[in-house]
Amino acid sequence: MRSRSFLKLVLFLLISATSYGQFVLPESIPGDFKKTIYTSTVETGNHTTLLSALEASDMDGMLEGDAPFTVFAPSDKAFNKLSSEKIKELLKPENKKELQDVVAYHMVAGNLSASKILRALDRGKGTASFTTVQGNKIKASMEGLDIILSDGLGNKAKITVADGDQCNGVLHIIDSVILPRQL
Repeated sequence: MRSRSFLKLVLFLLISATSYGQFVLPESIPGDFKKTIYTSTVETGNHTTLLSALEASDMDGMLEGDAPFTVFAPSDKAFNKLSSEKIKELLKPENKKELQDVVAYHMVAGNLSASKILRALDRGKGTASFTTVQGNKIKASMEGLDIILSDGLGNKAKITVADGDQCNGVLHIIDSVILPRQL
């Protein structure tokens, strides 16, 4: 019961913070309702591997379009946790389908702000799941004040920067790559 009260307090504080302006975190995501998720990802300068994956999978155009998406964007540091050989292998043209699955697993249709994630966590008594564009689910939970995403393999990623609102969705930066299946 105590953890539920704590979750409600965190939810209240985050909703209050986002009601009076964008929640400020240590890093920043360019928030600009005139820019697309793709353009803002380019401008961060911390997502070269993700951009290479988007281009190699032909999914970069999705993030330039109008449809709203929520993207959990692994930083270059997050990709560095994977072996460079595995990344090079995924970026090969013959592995395009597998790469598309990995990229689409980091995307959810619609606008999913941190406050919406926290509300879902509250309704789910500390856990929530979201269906990705790839078709599988990612789970969300809290560890302290951090929102943690988990894949079906037990990999976890922390949202390190939240709520980069763009003209076509929301961008959250995460510290690890999550996977739809074993690579």
